[in-house]
Amino acid sequence: MLAALRTRFAGFAAPAFVATALFALPAAAMDVERVVSPGGIEAWLVSDDTVPLIAMDFAFRGAGSSQDTDGKEGLANLLSSMLDEGAADIESAAFQAKLADLSVKMSFNASRDAFHGELTTLVENRDAAFGLLRLAITEPRFDAEPIQRMKSQVVSGIRRNERDPDAIAGRLWAASAFPGHPYGRPTTGTEESVAAITKDDLAGFRGRAFARDNLVVAVVGAIDAKTLGPLLDKTFGGLAATSELTPVAEVTPKSGVRAERELPIPQTIIQFSTPGLKRDDPDFIPAFVMNHILGGGTFSSRLFEEIREKRGLAYGVDTYLLAYDHAGVFAGGTSTRADRAGETMAIIEAEVKRMAEEGPTAEELAAAKRFLTGSYPLRFDTSGKIASQLVGIQLDDLGIDYIEKRNAMIEALTLADVQRVAKRILELGALTVVTVGPKAA
Repeated sequence: MLAALRTRFAGFAAPAFVATALFALPAAAMDVERVVSPGGIEAWLVSDDTVPLIAMDFAFRGAGSSQDTDGKEGLANLLSSMLDEGAADIESAAFQAKLADLSVKMSFNASRDAFHGELTTLVENRDAAFGLLRLAITEPRFDAEPIQRMKSQVVSGIRRNERDPDAIAGRLWAASAFPGHPYGRPTTGTEESVAAITKDDLAGFRGRAFARDNLVVAVVGAIDAKTLGPLLDKTFGGLAATSELTPVAEVTPKSGVRAERELPIPQTIIQFSTPGLKRDDPDFIPAFVMNHILGGGTFSSRLFEEIREKRGLAYGVDTYLLAYDHAGVFAGGTSTRADRAGETMAIIEAEVKRMAEEGPTAEELAAAKRFLTGSYPLRFDTSGKIASQLVGIQLDDLGIDYIEKRNAMIEALTLADVQRVAKRILELGALTVVTVGPKAA
């Protein structure tokens, strides 16, 4: 039997049509419905037949690049490029032709903590599209020619990133903040590690990581719960019942590390971080608001005001919270003239210290609340965004009613809440700072 649990939240005005693969829902209340298939597979559904399209996002929890085996870094990333390169008795070119003929959008990607998939199809091609997805995730071919072709593409990207200062800074930061931990490794791997990946490695990763017990699904569009339930079983029912993931250690990012890479470029790239909060921490929402005030609000943040508006040191500066499954990070970055990189970093450190000691003002908190609650509907103005948000909410275990509770949680925050959390995070230790750029004079 199908089980359903509904939660209602206000609809939002949106364009009548966004793109062939993404459609907007009407300005009416939306239901998020919990659907459990006859075989026990759960999905969250927003059913709407305004446009004859169906968008589905799904993810395998814990099955990201942190599961890459030693010496085979980049395995999850390479697998994400291989799943639509032929399956069962359909070779790569024929599989791609079927997707094109049916106007089906199918894509995959691997983050550090999860393996994600996306499918968008016309209703009239629903069964064929979901059938191709079933083959892709349960019977991928991993033929020699596509493997070599995808490896070549990945290696080309790695070589480009070796000349990209932002990519260099990102790798240097990860290695500095998480030495010896899977989070410190490059998600795309290295030339050597990608070359070492075999067909058996790809098949082994898929077999261990893709299972029904770590699967989360969100579906948006012209389909009802009665139809979706059996379709979930047809699509995902052939997966193993349980995953066999390698445990990943909890880790606190390093504080006070300084690392630099000299590169002959016009500006110096700066990235910085300190330990933050995981998503399940009760203080995450006040930390989110604090971050917006300090550096996450872009044109309205303290750092933007001090670094760009007052001094013209950089075009932009931002901060953000990285809530990995096994670590929390407060991080940020900017770029500036090499001869002013020290001055810029000194201002960042001073503003971080001031926020830790004083917290925000009442006016800053009120403005942050207005922006963060008022802009939240923009995360739900297309079917693709809705599906993506619903998968993210499931991965973070926030509950099916999170959408209707989220703004109220922000509104309920007091100045004391944000001041306390600012002190908790920003007094943890000295910032880890990495720089990439020309040698300062």
